[in-house]
Amino acid sequence: MQATLSSSLASVLRTARRDRGWSVQDLAERAGVSRSMVSKVEREEAQPTAVLLGRLSGALGMTLTDLVARAEGDDRRLVRRDEQPVWVDPSSGYRRRAVSPPVGGATQLVEVELPPGARVAYPADSYSFVEHQIWALEGTLCFVEGPTEHVLRAGDCLVLGDATDCEYVNPGDQPCRYLVIVTRRSA
Repeated sequence: MQATLSSSLASVLRTARRDRGWSVQDLAERAGVSRSMVSKVEREEAQPTAVLLGRLSGALGMTLTDLVARAEGDDRRLVRRDEQPVWVDPSSGYRRRAVSPPVGGATQLVEVELPPGARVAYPADSYSFVEHQIWALEGTLCFVEGPTEHVLRAGDCLVLGDATDCEYVNPGDQPCRYLVIVTRRSA
């Protein structure tokens, strides 16, 4: 599934960029990444990391879940666990499952497994248009929100504050698993 998803992600990114009338350079500047990296991702010459996809989707005003759902091209209201799209970050091993059906509306559920010692950072732009909660399911998750560090253990739930650069960190020696609940803000 990953090869197909990667190909579809490239197409969705290219289409979203063109729909906005942006050049590759425009998207690169808005996302804070190099023009060559955007080009490589759109041409499927580079496997994007979670950090890169977060920057690109944020610059486009889309959640990462929106991006994956569009890449899957799916409009079902019921998606069984074994049919839910899974994406693995080639850099950190972060494993992301889009739990919500693509037509789920304004709220999206995403299950994440973060390997021991892994760190995944996202810029504030990734969160500027959504309400965001993190519910720890297994292990320990350290969520760094700007200057504030939150340590979440199984059962703990955190509502994010104002959009700021953040980082998900697994400080333990076991994988941590958590659910991200994202709701698009009303315009």
